[in-house]
Amino acid sequence: MRIALRWLLALTVLIGTLSGTAGAATAAGPDATDIKDRLLSVPGMSLTEEKPYPGYRYFVLTYTQPIDHRRPAAGTFQQRITVLHKDVSRPTVFYTGGYHVSTTPSRREPTQIVDGNQVSMEYRFFTPSRPDPADWSKLDIWQAASDQHRIFRALKGIYPGNWISTGGSKGGMTATYYERFYPKDMDGVVAYVAPNDVVDTEDSAYDRFFAGVGTEECRDRLEAVQREALVRREPLERRYAAYAAAEGYTFDTIGSLDRAYEAVVLDYVWGFWQYSLLSDCDTIPADAAHATDDEIWTSVDTISGFSFYTDQGLSPYTPYYYQAGTQLGAPTIHFPHIERKYIRYGYQPPRNFVPRAIPMSFQPRAMRDVDTWVRHNARHMLFVYGQNDPWGAERFRLGDGAEDSYVLTAPGMNHGANVAGLVPDEKALATARILEWAGVSPSAVDRAEPLAAFDARLDARDVEREPTLRP
Repeated sequence: MRIALRWLLALTVLIGTLSGTAGAATAAGPDATDIKDRLLSVPGMSLTEEKPYPGYRYFVLTYTQPIDHRRPAAGTFQQRITVLHKDVSRPTVFYTGGYHVSTTPSRREPTQIVDGNQVSMEYRFFTPSRPDPADWSKLDIWQAASDQHRIFRALKGIYPGNWISTGGSKGGMTATYYERFYPKDMDGVVAYVAPNDVVDTEDSAYDRFFAGVGTEECRDRLEAVQREALVRREPLERRYAAYAAAEGYTFDTIGSLDRAYEAVVLDYVWGFWQYSLLSDCDTIPADAAHATDDEIWTSVDTISGFSFYTDQGLSPYTPYYYQAGTQLGAPTIHFPHIERKYIRYGYQPPRNFVPRAIPMSFQPRAMRDVDTWVRHNARHMLFVYGQNDPWGAERFRLGDGAEDSYVLTAPGMNHGANVAGLVPDEKALATARILEWAGVSPSAVDRAEPLAAFDARLDARDVEREPTLRP
């Protein structure tokens, strides 16, 4: 028996050596073990494009997925993924933003930290990764987690090292749901600014957040502009109508220009804190009551975007609103600084942002299940939030049973909070845990610094900006 075990160990070492050699060969250039050939040998994988980038191979691919993972024979669709290939001997980071996938080479923070490969997945039902015809009942968090599971299983043989899943905002939620349903796949999870709306009808945490975020002066400025935009509704809606006509915008999904106008204005304060910093308060009109119509319009449009609640603006985000209205939940906040007579609709539910032809029914147990699982079963999970980010008002928390897991907050940061923005001790802790989960050398873990140098083209980015009030 011992002889057999020694033989098996020797064979394992040999295979590992050959894998490392193959990785070096792929970095040097095409040959019999070229990484492109290995990727395309995966059943259902096809190449859309390869883009050059120094030190990497970058591929845009499509992968055949079942529409329904419970009934694989019921039809398939093509899901878009990208691969930023470093070396098969390096760790791999599995990233999704929870929306469309970018086809421009980029590197997420954990990828830089571990100096690894990166696989990025487009979330199902975001075009072009949408079945045709679209059975919207197959858009749920389990089906999406199963998409990731199949991709991981398909690529694990090519990238045999440790894997870490990550994502920001809805992508952080996605990484968490994936861990909940397939906890044996990943060696670690880094979830950035991930909302956790456990009870959809209880949103008082957001009201408390807005009552104390930033400074009183900044809050007063923002609230005054928001109120003034509703006080001046008539003249500014005329401008909105002219703008929509010039751009060809329509309002069939939300129901009217008036509803769209109010939705944009009510997003204003939330949008500022989601994407701006306290230092940006100087850009907000200081005396809203005496500001011009143009100043009010420009401030609201810059932060909220008057194009968003048009049919054309909403359409790319139909999958998000469908999920918000069926499983994820959506926030509702109050506006004590605005007289009731100026608010006609309040925060509108996700149902108002999805075409009526698509049926929706809310499942209140979905988020409770995930929350309970994280509290008591989290293992190797890191949650990072921004102090001034509204989405962090309802966040994931840890309880009895969680192991080697952390919830950390970056001071003064918004929806772009990251490990680099943490206080020094927490930054070192988070970096070390990511490195250890990735399986790198103990000395690298002890140094607790990113293994790859910062690359301005790959790593520098603004806050991942989806339209306001989308995580």
